[in-house]
Amino acid sequence: MTTMPRWLERELLAELPGLTRRTLEVSGPGGRYPIHMLERGTGIPVVMLHGNPTWSYLWRKVVSRLDPTRYRVILPDLVGLGYSGRPPAEAHTLENHVAWFGDLLDQLDREGLGRFVYVAQDWGGPVGFGALASRRDRVSGLVVLNTAIGPPRVGFKPNIFHRFARWPVISDLIFRLGQFPQAFTAIAQGDKRPDLRAIRAYVAPLLDPRTNVAPLALARMVPDSQTHPSIDALSRSQAFVSSFDGPAAIVWGTRDPVLGRMLSWVQKNLPHASTTATNAGHFLQEEVPDEIADAIERVANA
Repeated sequence: MTTMPRWLERELLAELPGLTRRTLEVSGPGGRYPIHMLERGTGIPVVMLHGNPTWSYLWRKVVSRLDPTRYRVILPDLVGLGYSGRPPAEAHTLENHVAWFGDLLDQLDREGLGRFVYVAQDWGGPVGFGALASRRDRVSGLVVLNTAIGPPRVGFKPNIFHRFARWPVISDLIFRLGQFPQAFTAIAQGDKRPDLRAIRAYVAPLLDPRTNVAPLALARMVPDSQTHPSIDALSRSQAFVSSFDGPAAIVWGTRDPVLGRMLSWVQKNLPHASTTATNAGHFLQEEVPDEIADAIERVANA
């Protein structure tokens, strides 16, 4: 785990009064690591999980629009990203991330969390849905944002980003030394003007190339064949989503170059969910926080 710079903590506290930070140790087949979390508020629990290569800072605009007297917001950092622990590259499998997040949910349940709304983006989808597949009674509603929910179709070809992640040597150098893709998130946005303040916050936890392994490892977790190690966990994720009949909402960034065109597939698997299609990109929390906060409130109060 790395230490959050004081300037960043001051910025977060200024944007989100009442925010607290803590860590919990989680265990799984991949080892034992601390998970860093941001929390704020009381009331209906809402757990939000980000994806690659960001951390819980990504949710700050959404959280600022939720009444802290009505919603208890919990924002974990994925193991390997943000201010959570740093496993070696080989430990980054979807099965391990599902186990780590499941252990976190179990610990929060023992603390009295109760049923919660789950909000997922990018790898936060398969990781969270995989964990919830065996904890269905814990989740009261789903809000789904630009995420894969299951395995790719037969004949699927990875996009250029995920193909590049498998290039030997050069991908390691660019990801670990070049702060890729965290310094270049604007490329995947609807509005491609870079937010330098946000980029600084995404780069800060991953400055040490010795421990900056998660962005590349998570990119390689995306299947490139039907025999990829992620396939089984992705299948369980899809089974959970397609059988979920509680309150649900989809908020989608249609200008996402990675997942923008997958909206209809997500709708097919979650047909009763309301849908808000936007012109945002992959990190839509930065671009359409109002729409996401509105969806959370609808689902939480359904």
